Amino acid sequence: MRKKENAEMLFSQRKGITPVKSVLQTDSMDEDLRNGLWNVLFSFYWSYSEEWSSGNIDTLFKSLWHSYFKWPLDTLLDKGHKTIRAYFFKCKWYEVYDFVEFVAQNYPDATKESNKKFMDACNSILERELSSYRFVGGRITQITSEEEILEIEEALRIPDALRNVRTHLKTALDLLADRKSPDYRNSIKESISAVEAVSELIAKNPKATLGQALKEIETKVSLHPALKSAFSSLYGYTSSADGIRHALLDEPNLTFDDAKFMLVLCSAFVNYLIAKVSQAGIKL
Repeated sequence: MRKKENAEMLFSQRKGITPVKSVLQTDSMDEDLRNGLWNVLFSFYWSYSEEWSSGNIDTLFKSLWHSYFKWPLDTLLDKGHKTIRAYFFKCKWYEVYDFVEFVAQNYPDATKESNKKFMDACNSILERELSSYRFVGGRITQITSEEEILEIEEALRIPDALRNVRTHLKTALDLLADRKSPDYRNSIKESISAVEAVSELIAKNPKATLGQALKEIETKVSLHPALKSAFSSLYGYTSSADGIRHALLDEPNLTFDDAKFMLVLCSAFVNYLIAKVSQAGIKL
């Protein structure tokens, strides 16, 4: 029986128990991601055939044996594919990335076109499965930093008094992390709504804008001019009367990166505003 796809977030993810780091696959790799990368390798560089005696595949396997595994070449013989497959599905998550990167850099491709298409295909899998890594400039690079993850996790731990804010951020993460049908547009909307919600609480006004909330804070705590400028930029996105927000949400090609950026940015603003409120002695 075919395994049923899990289209919805797990309870532990919805409740914020499962770390964001696990959702975004930063220091782990689930079965779907590993299988996806193997399928790309299979599609581009080898098949079930075990005839490795000539051509580019032979050169690649010799490079793997000599420079990657550093094994004796006479152990390659006719067991190349089986050995590689066994290694790939048993190795550590970071070794999968080492292996995939090595293949992309060492497959003999005179025009570099095949390797480029291979890296593009890998990036599609990495994005689909919410990996924190991508091929950039021929190397696998982390595109979600520890700092970004910590900002989201901190925002998801805010107290129950701010549960409306927390709910918006959780929903934004859920929509972003739905691997079957991600909803980047509504994820962005929920991230923005979290900033609006905390602004309303600070200003004690259900119709308050971010600008009004900042004025309330500034009556007690001074803000650095550079931060004011940053807040002003975000205000353009959070003000429902401003066309910038509508222009963003009407964009037809919103991506994972767009939604992740807004989730990280809005989480950081929420965390900052809550910290400033605490310093100012404002009770929410």
